[in-house]
Amino acid sequence: MEIVKASNAVGAMVDQVDLTALDKGQFGQLRSAFFEHGALFFRDQNLTPEDHIIFAERWNDIDINRFFTPVEGYPQIAKVLKEPDQQMNIGGGWHTDHSYDEIPAMGSILYALEIPPSGGDTLFAGMHAAYDALDGDMKARLEGLQARHGNAHIFGKDSEYQKKFGGRFGNTESAVQEAVHPIVLKHPETGTKGLYVNPGFTLNIVGIDDNESKELLAQLYAHIMQPEFHFRLQWEEGMLAMWDNRSTWHYALNDYHGHRRYLNRITVAGVPLH
Repeated sequence: MEIVKASNAVGAMVDQVDLTALDKGQFGQLRSAFFEHGALFFRDQNLTPEDHIIFAERWNDIDINRFFTPVEGYPQIAKVLKEPDQQMNIGGGWHTDHSYDEIPAMGSILYALEIPPSGGDTLFAGMHAAYDALDGDMKARLEGLQARHGNAHIFGKDSEYQKKFGGRFGNTESAVQEAVHPIVLKHPETGTKGLYVNPGFTLNIVGIDDNESKELLAQLYAHIMQPEFHFRLQWEEGMLAMWDNRSTWHYALNDYHGHRRYLNRITVAGVPLH
């Protein structure tokens, strides 16, 4: 097994490994690399839905997504699908999954089944590298601050996003989750500090004026959106990507209109954040 950094800020490519035949030592290596790099990318896998589930369950319990369409016969697996005639894609903006939950999901494990001939890449951003690059004054300003996260504006039945999306999300009446988390998060596995706010689900900073909250979040987002904190993954069929929601953002590019793109995703449960 070969693990090579994908960029200085986030991600590693893992080659010469079959995810259906991992021994205990190899899995330990992957676990360490995952928390160190924030995302792992595996080429040339050949996974059945059962294989996908077995691999996910080695990490933790599966967190069944409330809103995505499941794969027939496999409620643990959510379809990430855009048909040729659809305009909007899933995940088409910077975000991190499940930050609106009291106990956010550890990560997502996404397996590529159909990839368009060009386009459809996913961008990743590293929150540890972004935090490290802040100046001392900003780090001091952020220490102890918390942010509120929610999902009604995305998955709720009356949200503009749901209307534009053509009702492709289900269970919209249950989109009522809100949670408060530290802006500077000590990673629960490594203790490394990283930023934990995102444009998709963060609503406001707790305990400060609304205008100041918007201004500070805008500053942080502009900082994280600098390309030195990113890696761009070019998908191939049979590729599996997994990322740590506590230390990364991701963004699925929507530049393949007229083509089908289909991946299966399993979300893995996390632990309480402090």
